[in-house]
Amino acid sequence: MSDQQLRIGVIGTGVMGADHVKTITESVSGARIAAVADIDLDRARAVAEPIGAVASGDALDLIAGGTLDGVIIASADRTHAELTLAAIAAGLPVLCEKPLAPTVAECEAIVAAEQAAGRPLVQVGFMRRFDPSYTDLRRRIAAGEIGAALLAHAVHRNVSMPAGWDATATIVNSLVHELDVMPWLLDSPVVEVLWLAARESTRVHYADPQVTLLRLRNGALVTVEVTANAVYGYEVRCETVGELGTLELTTPVTAVQRRGGGVRHDLAADWRPRFAEAYRIELQHWANAIRDAPEHPVAGPGSSDGLVAARLTEAVLRSRETGGWQAVPTTATTASPESGDPE
Repeated sequence: MSDQQLRIGVIGTGVMGADHVKTITESVSGARIAAVADIDLDRARAVAEPIGAVASGDALDLIAGGTLDGVIIASADRTHAELTLAAIAAGLPVLCEKPLAPTVAECEAIVAAEQAAGRPLVQVGFMRRFDPSYTDLRRRIAAGEIGAALLAHAVHRNVSMPAGWDATATIVNSLVHELDVMPWLLDSPVVEVLWLAARESTRVHYADPQVTLLRLRNGALVTVEVTANAVYGYEVRCETVGELGTLELTTPVTAVQRRGGGVRHDLAADWRPRFAEAYRIELQHWANAIRDAPEHPVAGPGSSDGLVAARLTEAVLRSRETGGWQAVPTTATTASPESGDPE
């Protein structure tokens, strides 16, 4: 590919799509936003015009236009399958935000279409695999610093969720991050899941917090707490217990205050500040792959990883319905070769 900047399109100009536009424009080398699409054309124009990009109200036209080198799908979950399949048909590298699609059947169709296309084209936006603290934690676990990993505790807390949110949304849109990153972190697929919850909160009318147990093929156990309405701030934690000690994820902070007998650091209001560097690295690696390896323009978790996450999500939903452990078929635990560290 020439030395000219890659022409990237973004579909969906809500919070996530607009943030990707900002990150690529300000912090990703070798790429620019050439076009954006949204069903709300005025919103698309508001994002596109300040950077000189084309605005469209039709995502399929944007994909089929033949003027882009890659496309980011950050629209509503229900649109992901149709748009990703259209990008594959157009031979266009695509970074699709999680989930790859709402159902296992749709994810299977995407994997099949990509295989038929003859080259990888789909990357899934599981950005935690690019976060420096997660990649360092994974490296140190793999190096055996704490011996064999036996147990991991993960915590994922949001400040609040919008009206219309429910327990299913917590699983599909929040827990899915841990369903992807924890088996990657411990280098072993999930074989069994169990969903649990305490009594209903007086603040919301659905199960919150939730706890999900993941049993891995290597025998390790993972506990995952996801709280949709923690109020106090956005926080992600992870500690791994091994035979010789523990390793714990660090939370990036800019300053720590010690005053009046206490220690304080501020927490973010949502996920974007916490994972800003992860998003930048993710987008830079993706752009580099499109430019430098057109035969393999994927630099992170691929469509098969999206399918694995969908199957795990469905297993958790079944566990919630049945109240018991749910086995995950071994066919659901094969990750793509792009799923390792993104160096």
